[in-house]
Amino acid sequence: MGYKVISLDIDGTLTNSQKKITGETQNRLFEFQENGGKIILASGRPAMGIKPYADILRLKEYGGYILAYNGGSVIDCKSGKILFESTLPSYVIPEIYEVIKNYPVGINTYENDCIIVGNMINKYTELEAKINGMKIQFEDNFTDYVNFPVNKCLLHGEPDVILELENILSEKYKNRLGVFKSEAFFLEIVPQNIDKAESIDKLLKLTGYKTEECIACGDGFNDISMIRYAGLGVAMSNAKEPVKAAADYITLSNDEDGIAHLLMKIKHHTFPFVKTQV
Repeated sequence: MGYKVISLDIDGTLTNSQKKITGETQNRLFEFQENGGKIILASGRPAMGIKPYADILRLKEYGGYILAYNGGSVIDCKSGKILFESTLPSYVIPEIYEVIKNYPVGINTYENDCIIVGNMINKYTELEAKINGMKIQFEDNFTDYVNFPVNKCLLHGEPDVILELENILSEKYKNRLGVFKSEAFFLEIVPQNIDKAESIDKLLKLTGYKTEECIACGDGFNDISMIRYAGLGVAMSNAKEPVKAAADYITLSNDEDGIAHLLMKIKHHTFPFVKTQV
């Protein structure tokens, strides 16, 4: 079977625990591109937080894609153009803020190289900034400041609080917005029907590739849809159990060059093309 596209989550998948792409994984992905393959970097991160990895993998040169905000914005690295994007309705920002203002959580969106934060800054806010290599800009009047189109909002706080808010906001915005956890301490709020699988499907149709030619690799809850969608869905061994259950194959962990291991198995035709039991 000829795989022509590989969609990669970043944190816990493409990168190791130090948020680095190892030399071995980098070399295997260069080889994949040199043989005509295309890379999609598919992450909940903003585009600014994905671009450094796109530069390392030379996606501008090879013609790869950035799928940011869990699919809310898709960028052609070669041209730099946004191929398609979705934004939150402007009315929901004040509504969400009204719900969360008395909870010990931060709320943020993104502007240029800044994470725009309201309500409070906590250790998870700082983690989000560190992950993406972006500055924190706190705004007392968050809802007044955010008067521009945004692809997503992120809530960050202790897992029990995030779970409570997930239940509240999921019920409030049922069938209107996407509300889901990317980590126990991060709650993503995105436009309706935005997830990685939906955006990958649009991108493949736009570029002429088939679903069965696509590999999707991930470790988190927000990777399940693309893992199920792809011709070959791959979970890392460090993935959460529901992610593994959704996958066709479980590769090595992100600290064991799991992506390189997968590509070498495919290259040498030693890949078991049957669903691997966890």
